Amino acid sequence: MSQTTSEPTRVTADLRPKTLRPPRLPRWSLAALLLGSAAVGVAAGLLGGLESRLQWGLIAALVFVVTRFVLTSAVEGRRQAVDRLAATLVWASFVVAVLPLASLLWETIARGAPGVDWYFLTHSMNGVLSWQDGGGIYHALLGTLQQVALASLLAIPIGLLTAVYLVEYGRGRLAKVITFFVDVMTGIPSIVAGLFVLSLWIMMLDLGYSGFAGSLALAILMMPIVVRSTEEMLKLVPGELREASLALGIPKWRTILKVVLPTAIGGITTGVMLALARIAGETAPIILLVFGNNMINANVFEGAQSSLPLYVYEQWAYGTESAYDRAWSAALVLIALVMLLNLVARGIARWKAPKTGR
Repeated sequence: MSQTTSEPTRVTADLRPKTLRPPRLPRWSLAALLLGSAAVGVAAGLLGGLESRLQWGLIAALVFVVTRFVLTSAVEGRRQAVDRLAATLVWASFVVAVLPLASLLWETIARGAPGVDWYFLTHSMNGVLSWQDGGGIYHALLGTLQQVALASLLAIPIGLLTAVYLVEYGRGRLAKVITFFVDVMTGIPSIVAGLFVLSLWIMMLDLGYSGFAGSLALAILMMPIVVRSTEEMLKLVPGELREASLALGIPKWRTILKVVLPTAIGGITTGVMLALARIAGETAPIILLVFGNNMINANVFEGAQSSLPLYVYEQWAYGTESAYDRAWSAALVLIALVMLLNLVARGIARWKAPKTGR
C-alpha cells in the first residue's frame, strides 16, 4: 500500500521544472554575434571583390539579423525570436535615419571649423576675389538675421491667428476654404514663391531688389507650416480645460489667451522653429529677390543684400579652394545659427509653459 502511493508522488516530483527562469542565450552571445558577423562581412567583401565598405556593413548586418533570429528561436523560442527581430529592425531604422545626419554634421564641422574665427565673422567679401584667402560672412549673416526676423514678424502672428480661428471659431465653408489653401501652400516650391514676389513687388510695383522682398517670399513659405503645426497642437488641448474656464465666466478670447495657448506653447514653438529652419536655408527666393551683395548693407528695405545660403551658393560656384573653404565655414555657421534659435525657443517655451504640480 505504501509503495503504491509513494510512486506517483516521486514521479510528480521528477516532472517539476528545475527553475522558473526560461532558457536564455548567454550574455556574451551578443558580442560574439557582432564580432562574427563583422568578420563574415569583411571576408565576403574581400573574397567577392567588393570595394565599398557600405556593402561589407550590409552583409554583416544581414548575417547578424539572420543568425540571431535562428539562435534565439532554437534556445528561447519563436516568440522571443520575433520580439528580438522587431527590436533589431527598430534600432536599425534609427541608425539609418541618424547616420546621414551624423555624417553631415561631422563633414561640415571637419571642413568648416578651421575657417571660423572672429575675422571671418566680422568682415565682408568687399574687395576679396574668389581665389584669394580672407574675407568673411558679416554681410551675409546680417542679411540672414534681418530677413528671417522680418519674415517671422509677418508670418508668425498671421499663422497663429489663422490656426486659432480654424480650431476655435471656424465651422463653416470659409474654414474649409482656408484649410484647403493652407494645404496647397504647404507644397508650394520656394522658387514659385520667389517668382510671385518678383512679379508683384519688383516688376509691377517697381520697388527694386531688397532684403524685405526676400522676407516676403520667406513669409509665404513659413506661414502654412506655422498654421498647420499650431492647428494640430491646439486640437490636442483637452476640451475640459476650455469648459472649466468658460464655466467660471471667463470670456472665450481670454480663455484662448490664458488657457489654450499656454497649454500648447511647447508644440507651437516646435512648429515655429521648424518653419524658421525651413526658411533659413532657402536660396532660390534670395537669388531672385535679394540679388546678392559683397558689401555690408544694413538697410533691409533698400538695395541688394546677401544671406548665408546665397553666400554658400556663390562661393561654391567659384570653384576655387579658398571659396570652398569659405562655403564650408558659412554652412557651419548657418547650422549653428539654426541650433541656437532652437535652444532659445525651447527655453522660452519652458519658461512660458504652465506650471504643473507634483
